[in-house]
Amino acid sequence: MSIKIITDTGCDLSKEIIDEYDIEVMPFIVNLDEQEYEDGVNIKPETVYNSMRNGKVPKTAQISAGKLKEVFEKYAQEGETCIYIAFSSELSGTYQTAVMVKNELLNTYPDFDLTIIDTKCASMGHGLVVYRAAQMAKEGKTKDEVLDTIEYYKNHMEHIFTVDNLEYLYRGGRVSRTAAFVGELLKIKPVLHVEDGKLIPIEKVRGRKKVFKKILKIMEERGDNLENQTIAITHGDDIKGATKIKEMIAEKFGCKDFIINMIGSAIGAHSGPGTIAIFFLNKYNGR
Repeated sequence: MSIKIITDTGCDLSKEIIDEYDIEVMPFIVNLDEQEYEDGVNIKPETVYNSMRNGKVPKTAQISAGKLKEVFEKYAQEGETCIYIAFSSELSGTYQTAVMVKNELLNTYPDFDLTIIDTKCASMGHGLVVYRAAQMAKEGKTKDEVLDTIEYYKNHMEHIFTVDNLEYLYRGGRVSRTAAFVGELLKIKPVLHVEDGKLIPIEKVRGRKKVFKKILKIMEERGDNLENQTIAITHGDDIKGATKIKEMIAEKFGCKDFIINMIGSAIGAHSGPGTIAIFFLNKYNGR
């Protein structure tokens, strides 16, 4: 039995991985200069980042019910077994809309085998869940085996990230105007993580060099068998920073398997240029 893996552009997976594992990826919406674009389809992340550097404020929207229905119905008609691995419900309403659309479709296609998963993850934290599920599906694992692994990954996924400019978090309502102003004045960089699907600050550090050292310290405290994991790194149009922290992680923990990709337009519209994010599995029993 084949399993079709469906996800959305909140996963920040590369085109190479998407193509290799035949993953169906639905786009979030990005609004820029009064134009509507589909994330990963007709707008590049670099365009969004450059617009933000020039003071513009792009907006995003979740995947529409119509788009979800279009994709789900296609596989329902084909009798496919599907798993939709969704972006965190705490950061987007897409998961809830997908559940609603599925329930409506079951009236017409009562045998449609679709499981919808709320990862409570974002960016490549979400992407690593999708990636592992797609690998298992390609290996011919059963749906129950794939779902068990998804459950483990989503409950043990660490997201540790920093933004280059607090202004972008201010625009998204994550910090106050005063905090953003003082942070920029003092070159303070926040270290944040994702807890139960929500963005949570851990610490504020002065200067990027100290931020990277702090991230490595957190990895050391929380990581589980890091040298044998796939470590994901995403960046807001800052490949130099991503490469630097990759080298630091490889040297400290002996990690060899990395995925590095730019943060897509939808997430990047909120985190901004210069963001660096690290994703790995922790050693805790769930979050």
